[in-house]
Parts: sequence; C-alpha cells; structure tokens
Amino acid sequence: MSVYHYKFDVRWSDIDANRHLANSAYVEYCAQTRMAFMHENKMGLAQLNRWGIGPVILHERYSFFKEIYANQEVIVSLEIDASSEDASIYRFLHKFYLPDGTHCATAEATGVWIDMMIRKTTTPPDDILEVINRYKSENTQILTRDDIKSLPFRPENVEAFDMEALSK
Repeated sequence: MSVYHYKFDVRWSDIDANRHLANSAYVEYCAQTRMAFMHENKMGLAQLNRWGIGPVILHERYSFFKEIYANQEVIVSLEIDASSEDASIYRFLHKFYLPDGTHCATAEATGVWIDMMIRKTTTPPDDILEVINRYKSENTQILTRDDIKSLPFRPENVEAFDMEALSK
C-alpha cells in the first residue's frame, strides 16, 4: 500500500469570510491532488487523451476537524479506499494534515472512468489498474454498480422554469 501526498501553501484567495480555508478550496485541493497524482503516475491529460477516457467524480463528502488558516502549509493525502474489481468505479480517500501531523479534515470522492467518445462508463487500461492497486488502502472496499445506485441523491426533474418570471 502506498499513500500519495501533495503540499499546498494556503493563499489569501483560499480563505472564506470566517478567515479559514473555504469549502470550495477543499474541493479544489482534492481535485489538484488527484490530478497531480495521476500526472506523476503516467495517467495525466496526455495519456488520458490517448486512451480516450476521463475520470468523473459522481459524489464527494467531507468531514472537518480543525480549521486551516491563510499562510499555513497543508498536506493532502490520497489513497484508493474502494474500487470495483475492474477499476471502472473507484473512491479516493483524502486526508488534510498540517506539517506537524494534525489531521484537519477527511474527504471521499467516488467516481467512474468514462469513454470520452460515447460518454459511457468504461474499464480503464491495465496501466491505470496497476496504479490503483498500488495505492489501495489496507481495508479497500469492493465497489459494484449497486454502490453507485445507492449514492444518497437521485435526479428529481421538475417542470420547466418560466425564465421571465424568475428575472423579476
């Protein structure tokens, strides 16, 4: 099992009105950590383009334990804590730490690989499967299509909106 780490310097623009790291910054830090991880493991944009696939996050959730402030360093970890047997479904586990080891937050991001031409879920190439296997956590869970179907939110369409009424 390997754990990937990526370091951030918290910028003023990452802070919200409460003077701590904004919720949107947590999302951005996780996304940047994943993209850096993929790039460093030969799954960057060039390779994804060549393979004709892309990663899609379907669900994210966060738990916050300690505030992070401007001008602090924060280290975001990445490991795979769940995956389908063919790796078409995956879940990244991220933990936010201060340099002294203080655990500030945890995030999970569940996603799938899609074929960029037909826009449908696909199985990634063996190169990706090897990396996913290398970064699996000690207690990696096996995911199935039923896990995707059981995510907490479902689409609920409504009647079309009257745009003129909304602009008043």
